[in-house]
Amino acid sequence: MPGRGRLPGTDRRPEQVVCHVDMDCFYAACERLREPELRGEPLVVGMGYEAGDDAGAVATASYEAREFGIESAMAISEALELLPRREETDPEIGDSEDTGYYRPVDMSYYESIAEDVKAILHDSADVVREVSIDEAYLDVTDRTGWDGVEEFACDLKRRIEVDVGVVASVGVAPTMSAAKIASDADKPDGLVVIEPGDVREFLGPMDVEAVHNVGPVTARELQEMGIETAGELAESDPDRLADHFGERGREIYRFARGEDTRSVTPRADPKSFSRESAFPDTIDDHDRVRERVQALADTVAERAAREGALYQTVGIKVVTPPYDVNTRARSLSGPVDDPELVEAIALDLLTEFETARVRKVGVRVSKLSFTEREQVSLDGFVGTDDRVQGSDRRHGDKSTDASGQLTLSDFC
Repeated sequence: MPGRGRLPGTDRRPEQVVCHVDMDCFYAACERLREPELRGEPLVVGMGYEAGDDAGAVATASYEAREFGIESAMAISEALELLPRREETDPEIGDSEDTGYYRPVDMSYYESIAEDVKAILHDSADVVREVSIDEAYLDVTDRTGWDGVEEFACDLKRRIEVDVGVVASVGVAPTMSAAKIASDADKPDGLVVIEPGDVREFLGPMDVEAVHNVGPVTARELQEMGIETAGELAESDPDRLADHFGERGREIYRFARGEDTRSVTPRADPKSFSRESAFPDTIDDHDRVRERVQALADTVAERAAREGALYQTVGIKVVTPPYDVNTRARSLSGPVDDPELVEAIALDLLTEFETARVRKVGVRVSKLSFTEREQVSLDGFVGTDDRVQGSDRRHGDKSTDASGQLTLSDFC
Protein backbone atom coordinates (compact mmCIF):
# COMPACT_ATOMS: atom_id res chain seq x y z
CA MET A 1 0.00 0.00 0.00
CA PRO A 2 1.64 3.30 -1.08
CA GLY A 3 2.21 6.01 1.48
CA ARG A 4 1.84 3.79 4.52
CA GLY A 5 3.34 4.88 7.84
CA ARG A 6 3.09 3.53 11.35
CA LEU A 7 4.48 4.57 14.69
CA PRO A 8 5.45 2.07 17.35
CA GLY A 9 2.64 1.56 19.81
CA THR A 10 1.87 0.39 23.28
CA ASP A 11 -0.49 -2.19 24.68
CA ARG A 12 -2.95 0.33 26.08
CA ARG A 13 -6.46 0.29 24.65
CA PRO A 14 -8.44 3.56 24.48
CA GLU A 15 -12.20 3.78 24.39
CA GLN A 16 -12.14 4.92 20.75
CA VAL A 17 -10.39 3.74 17.62
CA VAL A 18 -10.97 6.60 15.20
CA CYS A 19 -10.43 6.62 11.44
CA HIS A 20 -10.42 9.86 9.49
CA VAL A 21 -11.08 9.29 5.80
CA ASP A 22 -10.17 12.12 3.44
CA MET A 23 -10.59 11.76 -0.31
CA ASP A 24 -7.56 13.01 -2.25
CA CYS A 25 -8.34 15.96 -4.58
CA PHE A 26 -11.89 14.64 -4.73
CA TYR A 27 -13.37 16.91 -7.41
CA ALA A 28 -10.38 16.26 -9.67
CA ALA A 29 -10.60 12.52 -8.96
CA CYS A 30 -14.26 12.53 -10.00
CA GLU A 31 -13.45 14.36 -13.24
CA ARG A 32 -10.80 11.73 -13.98
CA LEU A 33 -13.37 8.99 -13.52
CA ARG A 34 -15.43 10.63 -16.23
CA GLU A 35 -12.42 11.44 -18.43
CA PRO A 36 -9.67 8.86 -17.86
CA GLU A 37 -7.36 10.76 -20.23
CA LEU A 38 -7.03 13.43 -17.50
CA ARG A 39 -5.17 11.03 -15.21
CA GLY A 40 -1.65 12.20 -14.52
CA GLU A 41 -2.32 15.58 -16.16
CA PRO A 42 -2.46 18.99 -14.44
CA LEU A 43 -6.18 19.53 -13.72
CA VAL A 44 -7.96 22.52 -12.19
CA VAL A 45 -11.63 22.44 -11.13
CA GLY A 46 -13.20 25.88 -10.78
CA MET A 47 -16.29 27.15 -8.99
CA GLY A 48 -18.16 29.88 -10.85
CA TYR A 49 -16.14 28.83 -13.91
CA GLU A 50 -17.45 28.05 -17.37
CA ALA A 51 -15.51 26.22 -20.06
CA GLY A 52 -13.26 28.58 -22.01
CA ASP A 53 -13.84 31.48 -19.62
CA ASP A 54 -11.46 33.07 -17.11
CA ALA A 55 -13.97 33.89 -14.34
CA GLY A 56 -14.39 32.05 -11.05
CA ALA A 57 -12.05 30.59 -8.44
CA VAL A 58 -10.11 27.37 -8.01
CA ALA A 59 -12.11 24.81 -6.02
CA THR A 60 -9.41 22.15 -6.18
CA ALA A 61 -6.27 21.43 -8.14
CA SER A 62 -4.63 18.11 -8.83
CA TYR A 63 -1.20 17.51 -7.38
CA GLU A 64 0.25 17.94 -10.86
CA ALA A 65 -1.36 21.39 -11.13
CA ARG A 66 -0.09 22.41 -7.70
CA GLU A 67 3.45 22.01 -8.96
CA PHE A 68 2.78 25.13 -11.07
CA GLY A 69 1.74 27.13 -7.99
CA ILE A 70 -2.02 26.65 -8.37
CA GLU A 71 -3.75 26.98 -4.99
CA SER A 72 -7.28 26.58 -3.73
CA ALA A 73 -9.33 29.83 -3.80
CA MET A 74 -7.00 31.38 -6.41
CA ALA A 75 -8.78 33.30 -9.15
CA ILE A 76 -9.06 31.29 -12.37
CA SER A 77 -7.53 34.25 -14.23
CA GLU A 78 -4.43 34.00 -12.00
CA ALA A 79 -4.30 30.23 -12.39
CA LEU A 80 -4.36 30.61 -16.17
CA GLU A 81 -1.29 32.85 -16.00
CA LEU A 82 0.59 30.08 -14.18
CA LEU A 83 -0.90 27.18 -16.13
CA PRO A 84 -2.50 28.00 -19.53
CA ARG A 85 -5.38 25.88 -20.74
CA ARG A 86 -4.27 22.88 -22.77
CA GLU A 87 -7.10 23.38 -25.26
CA GLU A 88 -6.19 27.02 -25.94
CA THR A 89 -2.44 26.76 -26.38
CA ASP A 90 -0.72 28.07 -29.45
CA PRO A 91 -0.65 25.35 -32.15
CA GLU A 92 3.12 25.69 -32.21
CA ILE A 93 3.22 24.70 -28.56
CA GLY A 94 0.89 21.72 -28.94
CA ASP A 95 0.37 19.58 -25.85
CA SER A 96 3.00 21.38 -23.83
CA GLU A 97 3.78 20.04 -20.39
CA ASP A 98 3.38 23.63 -19.18
CA THR A 99 -0.37 23.60 -19.85
CA GLY A 100 -3.27 21.92 -18.12
CA TYR A 101 -6.96 21.15 -18.18
CA TYR A 102 -9.75 23.21 -16.60
CA ARG A 103 -13.18 21.91 -15.71
CA PRO A 104 -16.22 23.57 -14.04
CA VAL A 105 -17.53 22.23 -10.75
CA ASP A 106 -20.24 19.60 -11.30
CA MET A 107 -21.53 19.12 -7.78
CA SER A 108 -24.40 16.79 -8.67
CA TYR A 109 -21.94 14.38 -10.26
CA TYR A 110 -19.50 14.63 -7.32
CA GLU A 111 -22.36 14.02 -4.91
CA SER A 112 -23.29 10.81 -6.75
CA ILE A 113 -19.71 9.54 -6.41
CA ALA A 114 -19.64 10.59 -2.75
CA GLU A 115 -22.76 8.53 -2.06
CA ASP A 116 -20.92 5.41 -3.24
CA VAL A 117 -18.03 6.21 -0.90
CA LYS A 118 -20.37 6.91 2.02
CA ALA A 119 -22.09 3.55 1.51
CA ILE A 120 -18.72 1.85 2.09
CA LEU A 121 -17.98 4.00 5.14
CA HIS A 122 -21.33 3.22 6.76
CA ASP A 123 -20.83 -0.46 6.01
CA SER A 124 -17.40 -0.33 7.68
CA ALA A 125 -18.32 1.44 10.94
CA ASP A 126 -21.20 1.61 13.38
CA VAL A 127 -20.79 5.38 13.84
CA VAL A 128 -19.91 7.75 10.98
CA ARG A 129 -19.63 11.52 11.18
CA GLU A 130 -19.81 13.00 7.69
CA VAL A 131 -17.93 16.29 7.73
CA SER A 132 -18.23 17.22 4.06
CA ILE A 133 -18.70 15.66 0.64
CA ASP A 134 -15.20 14.15 0.80
CA GLU A 135 -14.36 13.73 4.48
CA ALA A 136 -15.65 11.67 7.42
CA TYR A 137 -14.74 10.30 10.84
CA LEU A 138 -15.43 6.65 11.69
CA ASP A 139 -15.61 5.10 15.15
CA VAL A 140 -14.39 1.55 14.49
CA THR A 141 -13.84 0.57 18.13
CA ASP A 142 -16.28 -2.33 17.84
CA ARG A 143 -14.90 -3.47 14.49
CA THR A 144 -11.18 -3.82 15.22
CA GLY A 145 -8.48 -3.49 17.86
CA TRP A 146 -5.11 -1.77 17.62
CA ASP A 147 -3.42 -5.01 16.61
CA GLY A 148 -5.61 -5.24 13.49
CA VAL A 149 -6.48 -1.65 12.70
CA GLU A 150 -3.83 -1.18 10.00
CA GLU A 151 -5.16 -4.15 8.06
CA PHE A 152 -8.69 -2.83 8.60
CA ALA A 153 -7.73 0.60 7.20
CA CYS A 154 -5.90 -0.98 4.25
CA ASP A 155 -9.03 -2.92 3.37
CA LEU A 156 -11.17 0.23 3.68
CA LYS A 157 -8.88 2.13 1.30
CA ARG A 158 -8.85 -0.79 -1.12
CA ARG A 159 -12.65 -1.05 -1.18
CA ILE A 160 -13.01 2.65 -1.96
CA GLU A 161 -10.46 2.54 -4.75
CA VAL A 162 -11.68 -0.71 -6.34
CA ASP A 163 -15.45 -0.23 -5.93
CA VAL A 164 -15.67 3.53 -6.55
CA GLY A 165 -12.48 4.38 -8.42
CA VAL A 166 -11.21 7.23 -6.23
CA VAL A 167 -8.35 7.30 -3.73
CA ALA A 168 -8.58 8.08 -0.02
CA SER A 169 -5.99 8.90 2.61
CA VAL A 170 -6.77 7.45 6.04
CA GLY A 171 -5.51 8.44 9.46
CA VAL A 172 -6.06 6.26 12.53
CA ALA A 173 -5.65 7.50 16.11
CA PRO A 174 -7.28 7.34 19.54
CA THR A 175 -8.71 10.87 19.10
CA MET A 176 -10.55 12.73 16.37
CA SER A 177 -8.05 15.59 16.15
CA ALA A 178 -5.05 13.26 15.86
CA ALA A 179 -6.79 11.06 13.28
CA LYS A 180 -7.37 14.07 11.03
CA ILE A 181 -3.72 15.13 11.30
CA ALA A 182 -2.66 11.56 10.54
CA SER A 183 -4.72 11.49 7.33
CA ASP A 184 -2.89 14.63 6.20
CA ALA A 185 0.55 13.37 7.09
CA ASP A 186 1.33 11.22 4.06
CA LYS A 187 -0.90 12.37 1.20
CA PRO A 188 -1.79 11.30 -1.38
CA ASP A 189 -2.93 7.69 -0.93
CA GLY A 190 -1.61 7.66 2.62
CA LEU A 191 -2.24 5.49 5.64
CA VAL A 192 -0.82 6.58 9.00
CA VAL A 193 -1.61 4.91 12.32
CA ILE A 194 -0.88 6.71 15.61
CA GLU A 195 -1.27 4.29 18.48
CA PRO A 196 -2.29 5.22 22.04
CA GLY A 197 0.38 7.03 23.96
CA ASP A 198 2.18 8.21 20.83
CA VAL A 199 0.04 11.18 19.82
CA ARG A 200 2.10 13.86 21.55
CA GLU A 201 5.36 12.45 20.21
CA PHE A 202 3.89 12.32 16.70
CA LEU A 203 2.72 15.93 16.82
CA GLY A 204 5.78 17.37 18.53
CA PRO A 205 7.99 18.29 15.54
CA MET A 206 5.11 19.48 13.34
CA ASP A 207 4.50 23.13 12.53
CA VAL A 208 2.05 24.61 15.01
CA GLU A 209 -0.49 25.14 12.22
CA ALA A 210 -0.92 21.34 12.05
CA VAL A 211 -2.64 21.36 15.47
CA HIS A 212 -6.42 21.04 15.29
CA ASN A 213 -8.22 24.41 15.42
CA VAL A 214 -5.03 26.36 14.61
CA GLY A 215 -5.28 28.13 11.26
CA PRO A 216 -2.98 30.63 9.53
CA VAL A 217 -3.99 33.64 11.64
CA THR A 218 -3.67 31.81 14.96
CA ALA A 219 -0.40 30.21 13.84
CA ARG A 220 1.01 33.64 13.04
CA GLU A 221 0.05 34.95 16.47
CA LEU A 222 1.57 31.89 18.16
CA GLN A 223 4.78 32.40 16.22
CA GLU A 224 4.88 36.00 17.42
CA MET A 225 4.70 34.53 20.94
CA GLY A 226 7.73 32.35 20.13
CA ILE A 227 5.73 29.14 19.60
CA GLU A 228 6.72 27.51 16.30
CA THR A 229 5.89 23.80 16.71
CA ALA A 230 3.17 21.62 18.21
CA GLY A 231 5.71 20.42 20.79
CA GLU A 232 6.40 23.99 21.89
CA LEU A 233 2.67 24.63 22.13
CA ALA A 234 2.29 21.51 24.30
CA GLU A 235 4.99 22.85 26.64
CA SER A 236 3.53 26.36 26.81
CA ASP A 237 1.84 27.98 29.78
CA PRO A 238 -1.91 27.36 29.31
CA ASP A 239 -2.73 30.47 31.34
CA ARG A 240 -0.69 32.61 28.95
CA LEU A 241 -2.51 31.06 26.00
CA ALA A 242 -5.88 31.67 27.67
CA ASP A 243 -4.97 35.30 28.28
CA HIS A 244 -4.31 35.76 24.58
CA PHE A 245 -6.91 33.51 22.92
CA GLY A 246 -9.52 32.98 25.62
CA GLU A 247 -10.76 29.46 26.30
CA ARG A 248 -9.68 28.42 22.80
CA GLY A 249 -6.10 28.88 23.98
CA ARG A 250 -6.53 26.08 26.50
CA GLU A 251 -8.24 23.96 23.87
CA ILE A 252 -5.39 24.14 21.35
CA TYR A 253 -2.97 23.50 24.22
CA ARG A 254 -4.80 20.24 24.98
CA PHE A 255 -4.94 19.25 21.31
CA ALA A 256 -1.16 19.77 21.02
CA ARG A 257 -0.71 17.39 23.97
CA GLY A 258 -2.90 14.74 22.35
CA GLU A 259 -5.79 15.37 24.73
CA ASP A 260 -9.16 15.25 22.99
CA THR A 261 -12.20 13.80 24.74
CA ARG A 262 -14.65 14.24 21.87
CA SER A 263 -16.58 11.20 20.67
CA VAL A 264 -17.43 10.49 17.05
CA THR A 265 -21.11 11.35 16.69
CA PRO A 266 -23.28 11.78 13.59
CA ARG A 267 -23.82 15.42 12.63
CA ALA A 268 -27.12 17.10 13.35
CA ASP A 269 -28.75 19.29 10.72
CA PRO A 270 -26.47 22.28 10.08
CA LYS A 271 -27.50 25.75 11.20
CA SER A 272 -26.05 27.40 8.11
CA PHE A 273 -24.17 26.82 4.88
CA SER A 274 -21.30 29.07 3.95
CA ARG A 275 -18.33 29.28 1.68
CA GLU A 276 -15.27 31.49 2.04
CA SER A 277 -12.46 32.33 -0.34
CA ALA A 278 -9.21 34.20 0.33
CA PHE A 279 -7.23 36.22 -2.20
CA PRO A 280 -3.49 35.52 -2.46
CA ASP A 281 -2.88 39.22 -1.73
CA THR A 282 -5.06 42.02 -0.45
CA ILE A 283 -6.88 43.56 -3.44
CA ASP A 284 -8.96 46.65 -4.19
CA ASP A 285 -10.37 45.47 -7.53
CA HIS A 286 -14.10 45.52 -6.80
CA ASP A 287 -14.98 43.70 -10.03
CA ARG A 288 -12.83 40.74 -8.95
CA VAL A 289 -14.39 40.80 -5.48
CA ARG A 290 -17.91 40.82 -6.99
CA GLU A 291 -16.98 37.95 -9.29
CA ARG A 292 -15.76 35.90 -6.33
CA VAL A 293 -18.90 36.64 -4.29
CA GLN A 294 -21.10 35.60 -7.22
CA ALA A 295 -19.30 32.26 -7.45
CA LEU A 296 -19.58 31.72 -3.69
CA ALA A 297 -23.29 32.60 -3.68
CA ASP A 298 -24.01 30.11 -6.48
CA THR A 299 -22.10 27.36 -4.67
CA VAL A 300 -23.80 27.95 -1.31
CA ALA A 301 -27.28 28.05 -2.83
CA GLU A 302 -26.58 24.83 -4.73
CA ARG A 303 -25.42 23.12 -1.53
CA ALA A 304 -28.58 24.19 0.29
CA ALA A 305 -30.72 22.82 -2.54
CA ARG A 306 -28.89 19.47 -2.48
CA GLU A 307 -29.39 19.22 1.25
CA GLY A 308 -33.11 20.00 0.94
CA ALA A 309 -32.81 23.20 2.98
CA LEU A 310 -34.75 26.45 2.77
CA TYR A 311 -33.07 29.58 4.15
CA GLN A 312 -34.37 32.84 5.54
CA THR A 313 -31.17 34.89 5.98
CA VAL A 314 -28.43 35.69 3.48
CA GLY A 315 -25.14 37.14 4.67
CA ILE A 316 -21.69 38.08 3.49
CA LYS A 317 -18.31 38.28 5.19
CA VAL A 318 -15.56 40.69 4.13
CA VAL A 319 -12.15 40.57 5.76
CA THR A 320 -10.15 43.79 5.43
CA PRO A 321 -6.63 44.66 6.61
CA PRO A 322 -5.18 43.94 9.01
CA TYR A 323 -7.67 41.16 9.97
CA ASP A 324 -10.95 42.98 10.53
CA VAL A 325 -13.96 40.72 9.98
CA ASN A 326 -17.03 42.56 8.69
CA THR A 327 -20.32 40.69 8.37
CA ARG A 328 -23.61 41.88 6.93
CA ALA A 329 -26.89 39.99 6.67
CA ARG A 330 -30.41 40.46 5.39
CA SER A 331 -33.42 38.47 6.59
CA LEU A 332 -36.50 37.67 4.54
CA SER A 333 -40.06 37.29 5.80
CA GLY A 334 -40.00 33.54 5.21
CA PRO A 335 -37.76 30.63 4.12
CA VAL A 336 -36.98 30.29 0.42
CA ASP A 337 -34.95 28.29 -2.09
CA ASP A 338 -33.89 30.94 -4.59
CA PRO A 339 -30.27 30.99 -5.88
CA GLU A 340 -30.79 34.21 -7.85
CA LEU A 341 -32.02 35.96 -4.71
CA VAL A 342 -28.97 34.77 -2.75
CA GLU A 343 -26.66 36.25 -5.38
CA ALA A 344 -28.62 39.51 -5.59
CA ILE A 345 -28.64 40.05 -1.83
CA ALA A 346 -24.98 39.14 -1.44
CA LEU A 347 -23.94 41.59 -4.17
CA ASP A 348 -26.17 44.31 -2.73
CA LEU A 349 -24.63 43.89 0.72
CA LEU A 350 -21.19 43.99 -0.87
CA THR A 351 -21.71 47.52 -2.27
CA GLU A 352 -20.77 48.94 1.15
CA PHE A 353 -17.22 47.67 0.55
CA GLU A 354 -16.73 49.02 -2.99
CA THR A 355 -13.67 51.06 -1.99
CA ALA A 356 -12.25 48.66 0.59
CA ARG A 357 -9.10 46.60 0.29
CA VAL A 358 -10.13 42.97 0.74
CA ARG A 359 -8.32 39.86 2.00
CA LYS A 360 -11.18 37.36 2.04
CA VAL A 361 -14.89 37.16 1.23
CA GLY A 362 -17.63 34.73 2.17
CA VAL A 363 -21.33 34.08 1.61
CA ARG A 364 -23.69 32.38 4.03
CA VAL A 365 -27.32 31.29 4.16
CA SER A 366 -28.79 30.64 7.61
CA LYS A 367 -32.02 30.22 9.58
CA LEU A 368 -32.39 26.93 7.75
CA SER A 369 -35.55 24.85 7.50
CA PHE A 370 -35.39 21.19 6.48
CA THR A 371 -39.09 20.42 6.93
CA GLU A 372 -40.94 23.35 5.40
CA ARG A 373 -40.79 22.57 1.70
CA GLU A 374 -43.78 24.68 0.68
CA GLN A 375 -41.90 27.80 -0.28
CA VAL A 376 -43.31 31.08 0.91
CA SER A 377 -44.32 33.44 -1.89
CA LEU A 378 -41.79 36.18 -2.52
CA ASP A 379 -44.59 38.74 -3.04
CA GLY A 380 -44.36 41.34 -0.34
CA PHE A 381 -41.03 40.15 1.07
CA VAL A 382 -39.42 42.87 3.12
CA GLY A 383 -35.65 42.67 3.62
CA THR A 384 -34.19 43.96 6.84
CA ASP A 385 -30.52 44.85 6.73
CA ASP A 386 -29.13 43.42 9.96
CA ARG A 387 -25.67 44.80 10.76
CA VAL A 388 -24.54 41.73 12.65
CA GLN A 389 -21.02 42.90 13.34
CA GLY A 390 -19.74 46.14 11.93
CA SER A 391 -16.04 45.58 12.28
CA ASP A 392 -15.27 42.67 14.52
CA ARG A 393 -11.68 41.56 15.08
CA ARG A 394 -11.69 37.77 15.31
CA HIS A 395 -9.23 34.93 15.26
CA GLY A 396 -10.93 33.45 12.21
CA ASP A 397 -8.96 31.11 10.00
CA LYS A 398 -9.54 29.99 6.45
CA SER A 399 -11.32 26.69 6.12
CA THR A 400 -10.03 24.25 3.51
CA ASP A 401 -9.75 20.59 3.42
CA ALA A 402 -6.55 18.68 3.63
CA SER A 403 -6.49 18.12 -0.11
CA GLY A 404 -6.53 21.82 -0.75
CA GLN A 405 -10.11 22.00 -1.88
CA LEU A 406 -12.63 24.37 -0.38
CA THR A 407 -15.03 23.06 2.22
CA LEU A 408 -18.22 24.42 3.77
CA SER A 409 -17.84 25.93 7.21
CA ASP A 410 -19.69 28.36 9.42
CA PHE A 411 -18.45 31.92 9.55
CA CYS A 412 -16.14 32.58 12.47
